[in-house]
Amino acid sequence: MSLSAKADGTSIEFGSQVLSDVYSDVEAYYGARVARYGATPLGVDWSCQATQMLRFVQLLKICDFSAPFSLNDIGCGYGALAAFLAMRYPKSKIDYLGVDLSHAMVSRARRRFSGPDRRFVVRKASPRIADYSLASGIMNVNCGHSRTTWEGYIATILRQMRRTSRRGFSVNFVVDAARRSAEPLPDTLYRTSSQPWIRFCERELGCSVETIDDYGMKEFTLLVRCNQTAAA
Repeated sequence: MSLSAKADGTSIEFGSQVLSDVYSDVEAYYGARVARYGATPLGVDWSCQATQMLRFVQLLKICDFSAPFSLNDIGCGYGALAAFLAMRYPKSKIDYLGVDLSHAMVSRARRRFSGPDRRFVVRKASPRIADYSLASGIMNVNCGHSRTTWEGYIATILRQMRRTSRRGFSVNFVVDAARRSAEPLPDTLYRTSSQPWIRFCERELGCSVETIDDYGMKEFTLLVRCNQTAAA
């Protein structure tokens, strides 16, 4: 068994089989979504294109668009971010790599969006180091695992993103329901406050963190900037 840190900084036993089971369940979940809804926001479990794009705006605040850069899109789905970048930043030179667990997702992304400086691969983590990485929503749908197991899985993803990002990475989470007086959220959603994951990124990954939580949704985005001298 290997050890993985939770959001609160403690360590848990997190074996390779446990992690493999989580990956398998996540792949099956999103494979079923895209089979049912196709290459649409619902196919990646977002309610509509408008909110999907709003999330992209927040996550991309980690990037400096004044110069060319490379970007890893972790959990790229059918390639919606690639299309958004082409629409929103047509003059920017971005070496984009989409990474997803699902063969069905990557197949759709390749058919729709592959091109120069735009590739898609089926992997658990990025096979390369890029300037930036981002992940939209992949931490949020817990596919039937205990909270401890799911937080171990999240910690694994964050460590992978730190190792494969030179300058920084960004992720989003559903906010803890206790902090908002809104309509109930599905029980499958992993909810959290920002502080545990801010501490994790600062203490475990050696990064500085900026929180964005004022964009009108029941969630928050973390912009995580890498300390170049810190060990991943």
